[in-house]
Amino acid sequence: MSDIRVASRYAKSLIELAREKGVLEQVHEDMQLFEKTIAQNRNLQLLLQNPIIKSDKKQAVLSGVFKGKVQELTMAFFTIVARKNREAILASVATSFIAQYNTIKGIQKAQVISAFPLAPALRDQLGKKLVAETGKKIELEELVDPSLIGGFVLRIGDKQIDSSVRNNLPS
Repeated sequence: MSDIRVASRYAKSLIELAREKGVLEQVHEDMQLFEKTIAQNRNLQLLLQNPIIKSDKKQAVLSGVFKGKVQELTMAFFTIVARKNREAILASVATSFIAQYNTIKGIQKAQVISAFPLAPALRDQLGKKLVAETGKKIELEELVDPSLIGGFVLRIGDKQIDSSVRNNLPS
C-alpha cells in the first residue's frame, strides 16, 4: 500500500478519534505545529525518515520535542505510529489530516501572488469575493513576487487566474 494511502488512513483515524474525544480543534493545531516544525527542521525530517535509527530513539526525540506542547491524544498517536515503525510517514499524515480537516470544516485554501503586499481593503474585498464564488471559508496565503511587475496571480484549488503584467506583456 502506498505511503499516501496509509497516511490518509492514519489521518482519518486520528480525526475520528479526536472528534470522539472532543479535541479536534486542538489536534488540528498540533498537526499544524508538527507540519511547521518538520518544514523548518530538516534534521528532524531526516531522522524520522532514516530506517537505520531505531523507532524507540525516534519516539524519544518526538517526545522531547513535542511533549507538553501538544494534546495527550496527539502524543499517544505519535507513540503508536512509532511503535508500528511508520515514523517516516508522519509528515504525510499531518498534511493529510489538515486537508481532511479543511474538507470537514468547509475551508478552501487560496494563494495570491502579487508584485506588492495587498492593502487590507483589497485583501478583505478579495476574501469576500472568493467566499461568494466558492461558498466556503477562505484561508488566504499571500506571497510577494516583484517580477510580476503589477497585477496578481490567484490560485484556488486547481484553478489559476493570472492577471499579472508580466503575463500580459508580449514575448
